[in-house]
Amino acid sequence: MFYWVVKYTLGMTLKVVFRPWSRGRANVPRRGPVILVSNHLSFADHFFGPLPLRRKVVFLAKAEYFNGRGLKGLASRAFFSGVGTIPIDRTGGEASERALRSGLRVLAAGNVLGIYPEGTRSPDGRLYKGRTGVARLALESRAPVVPCAMINTFEFLPPGSFRPNMRNRPGVIFGKPLDFSRYNGQESDRAVLRAVTDEIIQEIQKLSGQEYVDIYAKQAKDQLQPPPGETDLRVIQASYLMLFGRPLNGSPGPLGLAHASGSAYRRRRLPRAERRHPRRGAQGDLGVRTGVRRVP
Repeated sequence: MFYWVVKYTLGMTLKVVFRPWSRGRANVPRRGPVILVSNHLSFADHFFGPLPLRRKVVFLAKAEYFNGRGLKGLASRAFFSGVGTIPIDRTGGEASERALRSGLRVLAAGNVLGIYPEGTRSPDGRLYKGRTGVARLALESRAPVVPCAMINTFEFLPPGSFRPNMRNRPGVIFGKPLDFSRYNGQESDRAVLRAVTDEIIQEIQKLSGQEYVDIYAKQAKDQLQPPPGETDLRVIQASYLMLFGRPLNGSPGPLGLAHASGSAYRRRRLPRAERRHPRRGAQGDLGVRTGVRRVP
């Protein structure tokens, strides 16, 4: 009940304010089990993906949406629980098996199951290698698989952003159902699971037009993250420059950072007049103006 209340209240607001568009809704069967597979570009996908459909879509979503603390965590847990989202533990092993069984129960009840085969949001808007769990769901349930492409949602609400970009209208395209009955009985064959998953990803790519990257999105995210404990030296230099009005020079300290009190800085002593009133427009090592304007 809560799902339909949210869909018709929040949904109407989303339609009026953001003017989302859709194509291919007729490709989604009106009854019976369906697996809706989509690329994942933004948090906004949870809203604009199922919005045009008249059927309830039950998504498998990361457990972190249900484990948050404080007011934000409470709101997130209440929303995702209310719309029927199933939390999944992405640590693998038995946790992945439980997620698979949860999805099969949804399909056995004749419902629409939504899943993001990439496993996480794309860090840069490109399409990444799919996880084979979606293939197991398709082969074990024998439900039709409908590819779905989210369009413009990465630009509309990039990861980490909380302010929608109104210049981009979010959209969704539903492709024709895929039939994998030729692989019936082969759900334990890893080569078959990979072939089915790759075919699903290819169909999504045809709809979305995204560039494909043959690694997992999680790997791409890990490559973009700096090593633990590593700090950007340029940020430290800029902060020092703003605080003390002089660049951070000298030999590296024990953490690889330069000491402001090192001999390299002491070798250059400014004339007394410049020490009291730095020249306007003088620049430090970062090309940032360090001079201050005299106050009469």
